[in-house]
Amino acid sequence: MPFALGLVLLLVPVRRAEAVPAFAEQTGLACQACHVGGFGPQLTPFGREFKLDGYTMRSNAFNLPFSAMAVASVTHTRKDQVPPPDGLDRNDNLTFDQGSLFVAGGIGNHLGGFAQITYDGVAKAWSWDNLDVRAVTRGKLFGADAVYGLTLNNSPTVQDVWNTTPAWGFPYTDTAVSGTPAAAPLIDGALAQNTLGLSAYAWVGQKFYVEAGAYTSPSAGTLNWLGADPGDPGDIRGLAPYGRLALQRQAGGGTLAVGAFALEAGINPGRDRSSGLRDRYTDLGFDASWQKALASGDTISTQLRYVHETSNLQASCALALVGDGITPDCAHDHLSEWRGDIGYAWHNGIDATLGAFATSGTRNTGLYEGDGKPDSDGVMAEVDYTPWGSGNSPLGPRANMRLGLQYTAYGKFDGARHNYDGSGSNASDNNALRLYTWLAF
Repeated sequence: MPFALGLVLLLVPVRRAEAVPAFAEQTGLACQACHVGGFGPQLTPFGREFKLDGYTMRSNAFNLPFSAMAVASVTHTRKDQVPPPDGLDRNDNLTFDQGSLFVAGGIGNHLGGFAQITYDGVAKAWSWDNLDVRAVTRGKLFGADAVYGLTLNNSPTVQDVWNTTPAWGFPYTDTAVSGTPAAAPLIDGALAQNTLGLSAYAWVGQKFYVEAGAYTSPSAGTLNWLGADPGDPGDIRGLAPYGRLALQRQAGGGTLAVGAFALEAGINPGRDRSSGLRDRYTDLGFDASWQKALASGDTISTQLRYVHETSNLQASCALALVGDGITPDCAHDHLSEWRGDIGYAWHNGIDATLGAFATSGTRNTGLYEGDGKPDSDGVMAEVDYTPWGSGNSPLGPRANMRLGLQYTAYGKFDGARHNYDGSGSNASDNNALRLYTWLAF
């Protein structure tokens, strides 16, 4: 059972913050031009165009293509964590969550991207982080302007421009030291930084988006060198296809986008091929967003996504990594996830966001702890302040900062509201208050 719990924890989404001032210097624009609230990663329609156009837009002949960021926080949970997180206290933990270095920029009219290296202050380890390198060209399709591109990236949905998909969805920075639900679809970050994918896309008439590509797993030695765990969750057998469709148009005085995305992967758990079988995952997602810039300079936005996962963990069951290796229905699992949020950015300086989330699925006592149900739900509220989103920092146009306060409240956690772990723990014991500061320069 400890290994089964570890396998489930592989699916916990990891929220990676992103802020790249080198792009602001390259375009000659303040952060608020591309980002809602004057700070990343939530994109405005203009910011989406910049990313889809291969990060190539430029107003300065030369800029330094390097950036850095750091996130620190203090987190208080409703009840002390027993046992405490490794190397930390049971409660009221002050942590340096992460520090990152970026190489980011465009080269000419056809090449651009960014690469991120991150120090995890909680795990105390360096690793490669988000990667998105693009080659683009422009033309016409059905009489409309079109951008055609290739993206080389290391995490399904990190290339996406809508803040509905897992890589860039709310919350944009999250706790690293308090309890979070164990179950999540594979596409929610389990393949981040341990895969490499290539996709082709077309963006037609600033309305239609289509993308198709596939992911594979680098060698164990390469991932070890890059600071990633090659056995987490394992390696992809062959290729894992990924596809994305989206339609964006004006509606209600704002920008509305609706879309779908899908990932199919066969994985050798822990890179163990001895069973001759593989674990198969099929994730199908639907998403929608709406964003409106008001005459007052404020912005209102809302995001929604639904993901359904069907999995067949034949290899894990045969290897007794899940269950006892005998139970016939050990392998099959279904998981559904809903996430949504609504936010208001006042003068690109003060933001308020309210989000809700829910995960449900089939009972599987070999895969999930407690009563074998993966169900969790709750809400998160955040208020944050960005004083220099318009580029008016006293430290220069590259410097930016966000201060934020988050509160997460759980209604259900890992299958139950009360005594979810069989040791008397309640879902609300994991409620967390987090104060963070996020610097970018």
